[in-house]
Amino acid sequence: MISTIAAIVVLVAAAILLIASRGRAERDITVAARAAAVTGAVPVSPDEKPDAAAALAAAESLGAIMTQAGYSVDTIQDVIADVAKVNNLPESEALVFPNALLVSARGGGQQRTGAVSSGSGQLLLSQIDEVQRTADGARTGVIDPHSVVEKIHRIREMKPLYGRVLRVVGYMFLSGALSVLLGATWNGVALSVALGLVAGTALLVSERVPARYGALITVAIAFVVALTVFLLLRTGLGTGILPALLAPLVVLLPGALLTTAVLELTTGQMLSGAGRLAAGAMQLVLLGAGIMTAGAVVGVPDLDFSEQPSPLGEIAPWIAVAVFAVGICVHRSAPPRALPWMLLVLYVAYSAQVLGDLAVGGVLSAFIGALVVTPVTSLVARQPTGPAPMVTFTPAFWLLVPGALGLVGVADVLGGDAAASDSLVTTLATMVAIALGVLAGSALSNRMRRPAL
Repeated sequence: MISTIAAIVVLVAAAILLIASRGRAERDITVAARAAAVTGAVPVSPDEKPDAAAALAAAESLGAIMTQAGYSVDTIQDVIADVAKVNNLPESEALVFPNALLVSARGGGQQRTGAVSSGSGQLLLSQIDEVQRTADGARTGVIDPHSVVEKIHRIREMKPLYGRVLRVVGYMFLSGALSVLLGATWNGVALSVALGLVAGTALLVSERVPARYGALITVAIAFVVALTVFLLLRTGLGTGILPALLAPLVVLLPGALLTTAVLELTTGQMLSGAGRLAAGAMQLVLLGAGIMTAGAVVGVPDLDFSEQPSPLGEIAPWIAVAVFAVGICVHRSAPPRALPWMLLVLYVAYSAQVLGDLAVGGVLSAFIGALVVTPVTSLVARQPTGPAPMVTFTPAFWLLVPGALGLVGVADVLGGDAAASDSLVTTLATMVAIALGVLAGSALSNRMRRPAL
Protein backbone atom coordinates (compact mmCIF):
# COMPACT_ATOMS: atom_id res chain seq x y z
CA MET A 1 0.00 0.00 0.00
CA ILE A 2 2.83 2.43 0.82
CA SER A 3 4.50 1.80 -2.55
CA THR A 4 1.23 2.32 -4.41
CA ILE A 5 0.54 5.62 -2.68
CA ALA A 6 4.13 6.75 -3.20
CA ALA A 7 3.95 5.87 -6.91
CA ILE A 8 0.76 7.88 -7.37
CA VAL A 9 2.23 10.86 -5.51
CA VAL A 10 5.42 10.75 -7.60
CA LEU A 11 3.55 10.64 -10.91
CA VAL A 12 1.25 13.50 -9.90
CA ALA A 13 4.17 15.59 -8.63
CA ALA A 14 6.14 14.94 -11.83
CA ALA A 15 3.19 15.97 -13.97
CA ILE A 16 2.74 19.18 -11.97
CA LEU A 17 6.46 19.98 -12.22
CA LEU A 18 6.60 19.47 -15.99
CA ILE A 19 3.43 21.49 -16.53
CA ALA A 20 4.68 24.30 -14.29
CA SER A 21 8.01 24.45 -16.11
CA ARG A 22 6.58 24.45 -19.62
CA GLY A 23 6.86 28.24 -19.73
CA ARG A 24 10.65 27.92 -19.61
CA ALA A 25 10.70 25.01 -22.05
CA GLU A 26 12.53 25.40 -25.34
CA ARG A 27 9.93 24.53 -27.92
CA ASP A 28 12.33 24.62 -30.87
CA ILE A 29 15.53 22.59 -30.93
CA THR A 30 17.22 25.59 -32.58
CA VAL A 31 17.40 27.23 -29.16
CA ALA A 32 19.16 24.23 -27.66
CA ALA A 33 21.31 23.84 -30.76
CA ARG A 34 23.04 27.17 -30.15
CA ALA A 35 24.75 25.60 -27.14
CA ALA A 36 26.70 23.38 -29.55
CA ALA A 37 28.28 26.26 -31.43
CA VAL A 38 32.08 26.37 -31.36
CA THR A 39 34.40 29.30 -31.86
CA GLY A 40 34.37 30.31 -35.49
CA ALA A 41 31.18 28.43 -36.34
CA VAL A 42 29.11 30.03 -39.10
CA PRO A 43 25.39 29.34 -39.56
CA VAL A 44 24.47 27.72 -42.85
CA SER A 45 22.84 30.13 -45.30
CA PRO A 46 19.82 28.91 -47.33
CA ASP A 47 21.28 30.61 -50.42
CA GLU A 48 24.75 29.17 -49.96
CA LYS A 49 26.15 26.98 -52.72
CA PRO A 50 26.16 23.36 -51.55
CA ASP A 51 29.45 21.75 -50.62
CA ALA A 52 28.95 17.99 -50.97
CA ALA A 53 32.39 17.12 -49.58
CA ALA A 54 31.93 19.17 -46.40
CA ALA A 55 28.36 17.97 -45.87
CA LEU A 56 29.45 14.37 -46.38
CA ALA A 57 32.21 14.72 -43.78
CA ALA A 58 29.74 16.21 -41.29
CA ALA A 59 27.15 13.51 -41.92
CA GLU A 60 29.75 10.76 -41.59
CA SER A 61 31.15 12.12 -38.32
CA LEU A 62 27.72 12.75 -36.84
CA GLY A 63 26.24 9.44 -37.98
CA ALA A 64 29.25 7.47 -36.72
CA ILE A 65 29.18 8.92 -33.21
CA MET A 66 25.38 8.63 -32.97
CA THR A 67 25.68 4.96 -33.96
CA GLN A 68 28.30 4.46 -31.27
CA ALA A 69 26.05 6.20 -28.75
CA GLY A 70 23.30 3.65 -29.45
CA TYR A 71 20.73 5.69 -31.36
CA SER A 72 18.35 3.73 -33.57
CA VAL A 73 18.63 3.62 -37.36
CA ASP A 74 15.52 5.74 -37.90
CA THR A 75 16.79 8.52 -35.64
CA ILE A 76 20.21 8.62 -37.31
CA GLN A 77 18.70 8.62 -40.79
CA ASP A 78 16.35 11.47 -39.83
CA VAL A 79 19.26 13.55 -38.52
CA ILE A 80 21.42 12.92 -41.61
CA ALA A 81 18.49 13.76 -43.87
CA ASP A 82 17.98 17.07 -42.05
CA VAL A 83 21.69 17.86 -42.25
CA ALA A 84 21.62 17.23 -45.99
CA LYS A 85 18.55 19.42 -46.53
CA VAL A 86 19.87 22.33 -44.52
CA ASN A 87 23.08 22.17 -46.58
CA ASN A 88 21.09 22.24 -49.85
CA LEU A 89 21.68 18.58 -50.68
CA PRO A 90 18.12 17.23 -50.50
CA GLU A 91 18.78 14.11 -52.57
CA SER A 92 21.23 12.64 -50.07
CA GLU A 93 20.70 9.19 -48.60
CA ALA A 94 22.17 7.16 -45.76
CA LEU A 95 22.37 3.45 -45.02
CA VAL A 96 22.98 2.80 -41.33
CA PHE A 97 24.25 -0.41 -39.73
CA PRO A 98 24.92 -1.14 -36.04
CA ASN A 99 28.65 -0.40 -36.38
CA ALA A 100 29.03 1.45 -39.69
CA LEU A 101 27.18 3.62 -42.20
CA LEU A 102 27.18 4.58 -45.87
CA VAL A 103 26.32 8.15 -46.85
CA SER A 104 25.72 9.61 -50.29
CA ALA A 105 25.63 13.43 -50.41
CA ARG A 106 23.82 14.50 -53.57
CA GLY A 107 22.30 17.68 -54.89
CA GLY A 108 23.06 20.72 -57.02
CA GLY A 109 24.91 18.61 -59.56
CA GLN A 110 27.29 17.26 -56.90
CA GLN A 111 27.64 13.77 -55.56
CA ARG A 112 29.98 12.37 -52.90
CA THR A 113 29.73 8.94 -51.28
CA GLY A 114 31.56 7.63 -48.26
CA ALA A 115 31.60 4.81 -45.72
CA VAL A 116 32.75 5.04 -42.12
CA SER A 117 32.96 2.82 -39.05
CA SER A 118 31.25 3.98 -35.88
CA GLY A 119 34.14 3.05 -33.63
CA SER A 120 34.10 0.93 -30.49
CA GLY A 121 33.56 1.49 -26.80
CA GLN A 122 30.77 3.12 -24.83
CA LEU A 123 30.38 6.87 -24.74
CA LEU A 124 30.05 8.68 -21.44
CA LEU A 125 26.70 10.28 -20.69
CA SER A 126 28.35 13.71 -20.88
CA GLN A 127 29.53 12.85 -24.39
CA ILE A 128 26.07 11.66 -25.43
CA ASP A 129 24.61 14.93 -24.16
CA GLU A 130 27.00 16.90 -26.37
CA VAL A 131 26.30 14.58 -29.31
CA GLN A 132 22.60 15.44 -29.10
CA ARG A 133 23.32 19.16 -28.97
CA THR A 134 25.65 18.86 -31.95
CA ALA A 135 23.04 16.90 -33.89
CA ASP A 136 20.48 19.63 -33.14
CA GLY A 137 22.91 22.28 -34.29
CA ALA A 138 23.82 20.44 -37.49
CA ARG A 139 20.27 19.57 -38.52
CA THR A 140 19.03 23.14 -38.01
CA GLY A 141 21.99 24.85 -39.69
CA VAL A 142 23.12 26.65 -36.54
CA ILE A 143 26.64 25.31 -37.10
CA ASP A 144 28.30 24.70 -40.45
CA PRO A 145 29.64 21.28 -41.58
CA HIS A 146 33.27 22.09 -40.80
CA SER A 147 32.31 23.07 -37.25
CA VAL A 148 30.30 19.86 -36.87
CA VAL A 149 33.39 17.78 -37.64
CA GLU A 150 35.45 19.87 -35.22
CA LYS A 151 32.82 19.59 -32.49
CA ILE A 152 32.58 15.81 -32.80
CA HIS A 153 36.37 15.53 -32.63
CA ARG A 154 36.25 17.46 -29.36
CA ILE A 155 33.49 15.20 -28.04
CA ARG A 156 35.57 12.10 -28.72
CA GLU A 157 38.46 13.67 -26.80
CA MET A 158 36.33 14.50 -23.75
CA LYS A 159 37.61 13.11 -20.46
CA PRO A 160 35.40 11.74 -17.67
CA LEU A 161 34.12 14.41 -15.32
CA TYR A 162 35.09 12.31 -12.31
CA GLY A 163 38.26 10.43 -11.43
CA ARG A 164 38.63 6.66 -11.51
CA VAL A 165 38.19 6.23 -7.77
CA LEU A 166 34.93 8.18 -7.75
CA ARG A 167 33.66 6.26 -10.78
CA VAL A 168 34.31 2.96 -9.02
CA VAL A 169 32.57 4.26 -5.89
CA GLY A 170 29.65 5.29 -8.11
CA TYR A 171 29.44 1.76 -9.46
CA MET A 172 29.42 0.41 -5.91
CA PHE A 173 26.48 2.69 -5.09
CA LEU A 174 24.45 1.69 -8.15
CA SER A 175 25.17 -2.00 -7.53
CA GLY A 176 24.02 -1.80 -3.92
CA ALA A 177 20.94 0.24 -4.85
CA LEU A 178 19.90 -2.19 -7.55
CA SER A 179 20.21 -5.11 -5.13
CA VAL A 180 17.69 -3.37 -2.87
CA LEU A 181 15.30 -3.07 -5.82
CA LEU A 182 15.79 -6.78 -6.51
CA GLY A 183 14.85 -7.71 -2.94
CA ALA A 184 18.18 -8.26 -1.20
CA THR A 185 18.72 -8.49 2.54
CA TRP A 186 21.33 -6.33 4.26
CA ASN A 187 23.84 -9.12 3.66
CA GLY A 188 22.93 -9.07 -0.02
CA VAL A 189 23.32 -5.30 -0.21
CA ALA A 190 26.75 -5.43 1.44
CA LEU A 191 27.83 -8.19 -0.92
CA SER A 192 26.54 -6.27 -3.93
CA VAL A 193 28.55 -3.22 -2.89
CA ALA A 194 31.69 -5.31 -2.47
CA LEU A 195 31.22 -7.03 -5.83
CA GLY A 196 30.42 -3.64 -7.37
CA LEU A 197 33.92 -2.59 -6.35
CA VAL A 198 35.36 -5.56 -8.24
CA ALA A 199 33.15 -5.17 -11.32
CA GLY A 200 33.53 -1.39 -11.46
CA THR A 201 37.30 -1.63 -11.30
CA ALA A 202 37.33 -4.27 -14.03
CA LEU A 203 35.10 -2.15 -16.26
CA LEU A 204 37.42 0.85 -15.95
CA VAL A 205 40.39 -1.38 -16.79
CA SER A 206 38.51 -2.71 -19.81
CA GLU A 207 38.26 0.81 -21.25
CA ARG A 208 41.99 0.66 -21.90
CA VAL A 209 41.96 -2.89 -23.30
CA PRO A 210 41.47 -3.57 -27.05
CA ALA A 211 37.85 -4.32 -27.93
CA ARG A 212 38.67 -7.84 -29.11
CA TYR A 213 39.33 -8.84 -25.49
CA GLY A 214 35.99 -7.51 -24.27
CA ALA A 215 34.37 -10.95 -24.33
CA LEU A 216 37.03 -12.34 -22.00
CA ILE A 217 36.52 -9.50 -19.53
CA THR A 218 32.75 -10.00 -19.58
CA VAL A 219 33.08 -13.71 -18.83
CA ALA A 220 35.69 -13.05 -16.15
CA ILE A 221 33.53 -10.49 -14.33
CA ALA A 222 30.49 -12.78 -14.43
CA PHE A 223 32.60 -15.72 -13.21
CA VAL A 224 34.09 -13.84 -10.24
CA VAL A 225 30.74 -12.39 -9.19
CA ALA A 226 28.93 -15.71 -9.50
CA LEU A 227 31.70 -17.70 -7.80
CA THR A 228 31.64 -15.37 -4.80
CA VAL A 229 27.86 -15.53 -4.47
CA PHE A 230 27.73 -19.31 -4.89
CA LEU A 231 30.45 -19.88 -2.32
CA LEU A 232 28.67 -17.68 0.21
CA LEU A 233 25.39 -19.46 -0.50
CA ARG A 234 27.00 -22.70 0.61
CA THR A 235 27.87 -21.10 3.96
CA GLY A 236 24.17 -20.70 4.70
CA LEU A 237 23.69 -16.94 4.22
CA GLY A 238 20.32 -17.57 2.55
CA THR A 239 18.70 -16.57 -0.72
CA GLY A 240 18.67 -12.91 0.33
CA ILE A 241 22.11 -12.55 -1.24
CA LEU A 242 20.97 -13.82 -4.67
CA PRO A 243 20.37 -10.27 -6.01
CA ALA A 244 24.13 -9.77 -5.66
CA LEU A 245 24.46 -12.15 -8.61
CA LEU A 246 22.74 -9.66 -10.92
CA ALA A 247 23.24 -6.19 -9.42
CA PRO A 248 27.01 -5.90 -10.13
CA LEU A 249 26.41 -6.99 -13.74
CA VAL A 250 23.78 -4.35 -14.52
CA VAL A 251 25.94 -2.33 -16.94
CA LEU A 252 26.83 -5.51 -18.81
CA LEU A 253 23.21 -6.53 -19.31
CA PRO A 254 22.22 -5.71 -22.93
CA GLY A 255 18.68 -4.63 -22.09
CA ALA A 256 18.77 -1.40 -24.10
CA LEU A 257 20.57 -3.10 -26.98
CA LEU A 258 18.02 -5.91 -27.18
CA THR A 259 15.10 -3.52 -26.88
CA THR A 260 16.51 -1.28 -29.63
CA ALA A 261 16.89 -4.41 -31.77
CA VAL A 262 13.24 -5.32 -31.31
CA LEU A 263 12.24 -1.71 -31.96
CA GLU A 264 14.17 -1.68 -35.25
CA LEU A 265 12.77 -5.04 -36.32
CA THR A 266 9.23 -3.78 -35.72
CA THR A 267 9.93 -0.68 -37.84
CA GLY A 268 11.36 -2.64 -40.77
CA GLN A 269 15.09 -2.13 -40.13
CA MET A 270 15.86 -5.82 -40.51
CA LEU A 271 19.64 -5.72 -40.99
CA SER A 272 20.34 -3.42 -38.08
CA GLY A 273 17.74 -5.05 -35.84
CA ALA A 274 19.05 -8.55 -36.53
CA GLY A 275 22.63 -7.41 -35.91
CA ARG A 276 21.81 -5.81 -32.57
CA LEU A 277 19.73 -8.83 -31.57
CA ALA A 278 22.63 -11.16 -32.30
CA ALA A 279 25.06 -8.94 -30.38
CA GLY A 280 22.74 -8.74 -27.37
CA ALA A 281 22.15 -12.49 -27.38
CA MET A 282 25.89 -13.10 -27.51
CA GLN A 283 26.42 -10.81 -24.53
CA LEU A 284 23.88 -12.81 -22.57
CA VAL A 285 25.61 -16.04 -23.59
CA LEU A 286 28.95 -14.69 -22.32
CA LEU A 287 27.43 -13.65 -19.01
CA GLY A 288 25.62 -16.96 -18.71
CA ALA A 289 28.82 -18.84 -19.48
CA GLY A 290 30.64 -17.08 -16.65
CA ILE A 291 27.82 -17.82 -14.20
CA MET A 292 27.44 -21.47 -15.12
CA THR A 293 31.19 -22.04 -15.05
CA ALA A 294 31.23 -20.73 -11.51
CA GLY A 295 28.27 -22.95 -10.70
CA ALA A 296 30.05 -25.99 -12.10
CA VAL A 297 33.12 -25.25 -9.98
CA VAL A 298 31.32 -25.01 -6.64
CA GLY A 299 28.30 -27.18 -7.44
CA VAL A 300 25.41 -24.99 -6.31
CA PRO A 301 21.78 -26.06 -6.74
CA ASP A 302 19.36 -24.46 -9.22
CA LEU A 303 18.49 -20.87 -8.40
CA ASP A 304 14.97 -19.50 -8.15
CA PHE A 305 14.52 -15.88 -9.18
CA SER A 306 10.75 -15.98 -9.31
CA GLU A 307 10.28 -14.57 -5.80
CA GLN A 308 11.60 -11.13 -4.92
CA PRO A 309 10.70 -10.31 -1.31
CA SER A 310 11.18 -6.89 0.28
CA PRO A 311 13.05 -7.68 3.49
CA LEU A 312 14.14 -4.07 3.91
CA GLY A 313 10.61 -2.65 3.84
CA GLU A 314 8.58 -0.71 1.28
CA ILE A 315 10.46 2.56 1.76
CA ALA A 316 13.90 1.13 0.99
CA PRO A 317 13.37 0.78 -2.79
CA TRP A 318 12.38 4.45 -3.08
CA ILE A 319 15.59 5.49 -1.35
CA ALA A 320 17.51 3.07 -3.54
CA VAL A 321 16.26 4.81 -6.69
CA ALA A 322 17.95 8.04 -5.59
CA VAL A 323 21.18 6.22 -4.70
CA PHE A 324 21.04 4.46 -8.08
CA ALA A 325 20.75 7.83 -9.87
CA VAL A 326 23.77 9.25 -8.05
CA GLY A 327 25.79 6.13 -8.80
CA ILE A 328 24.93 6.25 -12.51
CA CYS A 329 25.76 9.96 -12.75
CA VAL A 330 29.19 9.46 -11.22
CA HIS A 331 30.13 6.17 -12.88
CA ARG A 332 28.95 7.13 -16.38
CA SER A 333 30.08 10.73 -15.95
CA ALA A 334 26.80 12.53 -16.55
CA PRO A 335 26.72 16.35 -16.49
CA PRO A 336 25.99 17.59 -12.94
CA ARG A 337 22.95 19.50 -14.19
CA ALA A 338 21.48 16.17 -15.35
CA LEU A 339 21.16 14.66 -11.86
CA PRO A 340 17.87 16.37 -10.79
CA TRP A 341 16.25 15.48 -14.11
CA MET A 342 17.59 11.94 -13.96
CA LEU A 343 16.04 11.56 -10.52
CA LEU A 344 12.72 12.74 -11.93
CA VAL A 345 12.81 10.28 -14.84
CA LEU A 346 13.92 7.34 -12.68
CA TYR A 347 11.21 7.96 -10.11
CA VAL A 348 8.63 8.23 -12.89
CA ALA A 349 9.91 4.97 -14.40
CA TYR A 350 9.81 3.15 -11.08
CA SER A 351 6.39 4.54 -10.18
CA ALA A 352 4.94 3.56 -13.54
CA GLN A 353 6.37 0.08 -13.13
CA VAL A 354 4.95 -0.28 -9.61
CA LEU A 355 1.46 0.76 -10.69
CA GLY A 356 1.70 -1.23 -13.90
CA ASP A 357 2.70 -4.37 -12.04
CA LEU A 358 -0.22 -3.88 -9.68
CA ALA A 359 -2.68 -3.41 -12.55
CA VAL A 360 -1.55 -5.72 -15.35
CA GLY A 361 1.42 -7.80 -14.16
CA GLY A 362 5.17 -7.88 -14.68
CA VAL A 363 5.60 -8.06 -18.47
CA LEU A 364 2.96 -5.45 -19.33
CA SER A 365 4.29 -3.21 -16.58
CA ALA A 366 7.46 -2.91 -18.69
CA PHE A 367 5.27 -1.62 -21.54
CA ILE A 368 3.66 0.96 -19.26
CA GLY A 369 7.02 2.04 -17.88
CA ALA A 370 8.48 2.58 -21.36
CA LEU A 371 5.30 4.28 -22.56
CA VAL A 372 5.43 6.81 -19.74
CA VAL A 373 9.19 7.36 -19.61
CA THR A 374 9.74 7.99 -23.34
CA PRO A 375 7.81 11.29 -23.60
CA VAL A 376 8.97 12.37 -20.13
CA THR A 377 12.62 12.22 -21.23
CA SER A 378 11.74 14.39 -24.21
CA LEU A 379 9.87 16.90 -22.05
CA VAL A 380 12.86 17.03 -19.70
CA ALA A 381 15.17 17.67 -22.65
CA ARG A 382 13.16 20.79 -23.48
CA GLN A 383 14.12 22.43 -20.22
CA PRO A 384 17.03 24.92 -20.31
CA THR A 385 19.11 22.67 -18.05
CA GLY A 386 17.64 19.41 -19.29
CA PRO A 387 20.05 16.77 -20.69
CA ALA A 388 19.58 14.83 -23.93
CA PRO A 389 16.76 12.26 -23.78
CA MET A 390 19.14 9.32 -23.99
CA VAL A 391 21.07 10.57 -20.93
CA THR A 392 18.00 10.04 -18.75
CA PHE A 393 16.50 7.21 -20.78
CA THR A 394 19.49 4.83 -20.51
CA PRO A 395 19.48 4.71 -16.67
CA ALA A 396 15.72 4.06 -16.80
CA PHE A 397 16.47 0.96 -18.84
CA TRP A 398 18.96 -0.24 -16.24
CA LEU A 399 16.47 0.43 -13.49
CA LEU A 400 13.85 -1.72 -15.19
CA VAL A 401 16.53 -4.39 -15.81
CA PRO A 402 14.87 -5.78 -18.96
CA GLY A 403 17.77 -8.15 -19.57
CA ALA A 404 17.88 -9.74 -16.11
CA LEU A 405 15.41 -12.53 -16.85
CA GLY A 406 17.23 -13.18 -20.11
CA LEU A 407 20.51 -13.63 -18.23
CA VAL A 408 18.90 -16.18 -15.94
CA GLY A 409 17.34 -17.98 -18.90
CA VAL A 410 20.62 -18.27 -20.79
CA ALA A 411 22.36 -19.49 -17.64
CA ASP A 412 19.66 -22.17 -17.30
CA VAL A 413 20.14 -23.21 -20.92
CA LEU A 414 23.89 -23.56 -20.50
CA GLY A 415 23.28 -25.60 -17.38
CA GLY A 416 20.85 -27.93 -19.12
CA ASP A 417 17.73 -26.73 -17.34
CA ALA A 418 14.63 -27.83 -19.24
CA ALA A 419 12.61 -24.98 -17.75
CA ALA A 420 14.89 -22.35 -19.28
CA SER A 421 12.48 -21.81 -22.15
CA ASP A 422 10.04 -20.13 -19.76
CA SER A 423 12.65 -17.54 -18.76
CA LEU A 424 13.63 -16.91 -22.36
CA VAL A 425 10.01 -16.52 -23.47
CA THR A 426 9.40 -14.07 -20.63
CA THR A 427 12.50 -12.13 -21.66
CA LEU A 428 11.33 -11.94 -25.27
CA ALA A 429 7.90 -10.77 -24.14
CA THR A 430 9.51 -8.12 -21.92
CA MET A 431 11.70 -6.83 -24.76
CA VAL A 432 8.73 -6.65 -27.13
CA ALA A 433 6.64 -4.90 -24.48
CA ILE A 434 9.31 -2.26 -23.82
CA ALA A 435 9.93 -1.76 -27.55
CA LEU A 436 6.22 -1.24 -28.18
CA GLY A 437 6.07 1.12 -25.23
CA VAL A 438 8.97 3.14 -26.65
CA LEU A 439 7.33 3.11 -30.08
CA ALA A 440 4.03 4.38 -28.67
CA GLY A 441 5.73 6.98 -26.49
CA SER A 442 7.76 8.18 -29.46
CA ALA A 443 4.60 9.55 -31.05
CA LEU A 444 5.06 12.58 -28.77
CA SER A 445 8.86 12.66 -28.45
CA ASN A 446 9.37 12.52 -32.23
CA ARG A 447 7.04 15.47 -32.69
CA MET A 448 9.36 17.42 -30.40
CA ARG A 449 12.34 16.12 -32.45
CA ARG A 450 13.84 14.71 -29.28
CA PRO A 451 13.77 10.91 -29.64
CA ALA A 452 14.96 8.78 -26.75
CA LEU A 453 16.59 6.18 -29.00
